[in-house]
Amino acid sequence: MDWDPDFLARSPMFEPLRAQAGAFGAEWPGLADLQRLLDARDPPVRNAGGMPLQLVPQGRRRRALEEKHEARTFLAGELQVRERSWHDLFNLLAWLAFPRAKAALNARHYAALMVQRAAGAANRGPAQDALTLFDEGGVIVASCDDQLLRMLSEFKWKELFWHRRYEARSQMRFNLFGHALYEKALRPFTGITGRGVVLKVEPEWLGAPLPERIAWLDARITTYLTDPGTLRATRELAVVPVLGVPGWCADNESESYYDDLDYFRPGRLDEKRGS
Repeated sequence: MDWDPDFLARSPMFEPLRAQAGAFGAEWPGLADLQRLLDARDPPVRNAGGMPLQLVPQGRRRRALEEKHEARTFLAGELQVRERSWHDLFNLLAWLAFPRAKAALNARHYAALMVQRAAGAANRGPAQDALTLFDEGGVIVASCDDQLLRMLSEFKWKELFWHRRYEARSQMRFNLFGHALYEKALRPFTGITGRGVVLKVEPEWLGAPLPERIAWLDARITTYLTDPGTLRATRELAVVPVLGVPGWCADNESESYYDDLDYFRPGRLDEKRGS
């Protein structure tokens, strides 16, 4: 997709990024432009070791663990960015919106890499898959209503998004976290699915200003990710068919939209088998 300086206004899915991203110019921002955006954030963005985040060009693929993307960010505070890349731009914007959570996630990635190396394993383990899934396709779902959250976990999509539409709008907030999910939101298509962390919030939080809500989510997700007992497998993350969220898709203004069982599946197949 060509550069669009007004991309943040295209959809409510980009709302978490608006609190920090500001305005963009008519041309693709260069690395120096993005670094200035990063440096302007208060408080500053740092990795888990307290080092200020520095943007560097994408290097060649390296075999050494210390030169891998996540390791380089954790060890040196260097975030590799390809210019004219929506994927990498959204990763940077996620760091701006959720700096503490992204730093905690990066630390978990690095710890998992160290475990993999110590075990001499050639393939990633289930925890690494879960961390990557949330990093790329994560959604933070917050609500003050336990019943609504339960409908989400029980795959009751039509009941939640249509029959309880008013409550879903007024008592729930869906916040994209994963940068690959943001990239898909540029050209949304039926089938886009995120994987979520579900949070219970107080009713007052729902009406707080956007920057305050995002900062609170950042703190909560940081606490969640700091616990090594979380995200040990992808099944811990809730399934979220993001285009079912009221207001996120023009087609979902029709009840029949939620009858598409290829998208709004009633549950996991292995759960139906009782395993």
